[in-house]
Amino acid sequence: MRIAQLAPLAESVPPKLYGGTERVIAWLMDELVELGHDVTLFASGDSKTKGKLHPVWPRALRLGRRGADPSAACALLIEAIAERASDFDVIHSHVDWLPLPVLSRTGVPFLTTMHGRLDLPGLSKVIGAFPNAGFVSISDNQRRPLPDANWIATIQHGMPKDLFRPSYDHGSYLAFLGRLTADKGPEAAIRIARAARMPLRVAAKIPRAETAYFKKKLEPNIDGEEIRLVGEVDEIRKQPFLAGAAALLFPINWPEPFGLVMIEAMACGTPVIAYRWGSVPEVVEDGVTGFIVDNEEQAIAAVNELGRLDRRAVRARFEERFAASRMAREYEIRYRELVDRGVRAAESVQIPGGDEGFAKGAAQSSRPVGTASDSGR
Repeated sequence: MRIAQLAPLAESVPPKLYGGTERVIAWLMDELVELGHDVTLFASGDSKTKGKLHPVWPRALRLGRRGADPSAACALLIEAIAERASDFDVIHSHVDWLPLPVLSRTGVPFLTTMHGRLDLPGLSKVIGAFPNAGFVSISDNQRRPLPDANWIATIQHGMPKDLFRPSYDHGSYLAFLGRLTADKGPEAAIRIARAARMPLRVAAKIPRAETAYFKKKLEPNIDGEEIRLVGEVDEIRKQPFLAGAAALLFPINWPEPFGLVMIEAMACGTPVIAYRWGSVPEVVEDGVTGFIVDNEEQAIAAVNELGRLDRRAVRARFEERFAASRMAREYEIRYRELVDRGVRAAESVQIPGGDEGFAKGAAQSSRPVGTASDSGR
């Protein structure tokens, strides 16, 4: 199949540092190419892929020149796919809602993977405006705020099996990896580590908008010894950071749609101690790949129970459930469903007079735009 992938422009694909969505897109691109598909990535010009790259903006916005207008960059992304839509059998968007008006009018089957939270005001109105647009959720929990959307699948993220090497040693510290925002729970992670008398290593970026939060709530508690900030880590440094940890702390207090860091830890054989929010019960297997807890007291107790978990079993469950090849095959199924529905719709068009050329053109214009049956997971 000829497949277009539309990526956000805030980060490159894959990202240089932080960026879960862009990392997943990179893995999906490479796996689809390995499956024999002709895949084109619409992304920033500093992206790298085994497929074809259509650069729509010179450099990722977050690490590029300050003052770049994100709306202008997104406008160019949408115009690029509008111009080239007929080159593809199916279009896969990772850019939320903005491309929907254009994609709905191209006549090319498309789907949209939602990567963010969906419990925001006004989103139900968008769903109502595009009832035939097909959506993929990354967890069942993510789709709860929008039950009336045309959900065609839940496809959990996957990553390459050989990307991270596992470690089966018990680890000497607790790890926190992610953005330093209140909803990610870094304050709770610090309190849990101190109460459990374990060192905490924090690998995270500080969003510009969260500088005041960091200065007031976190910096006074980071002593450089027991609580140490190691900064934002790239793919190379992330593996030893996670592999050397006794556990990843994931004390979130928001409905996390997936939480890529959880499976990155599992790939290293590192168990996860996570709060029961969002997708956590769908990702962590309590007592096998980590512990699901409801508060700090339970998290502290879980730290003391880490010795009974088998890190080899953690890695094995990662390979069974969260490989990028599994993710790509599940998307491949949905692409074929969309394309097949388009073919069936074209064949059902009845044109009087037997004008074959006219019939072909009319049928082509009648292709559905992103519709599919609710095939679940």
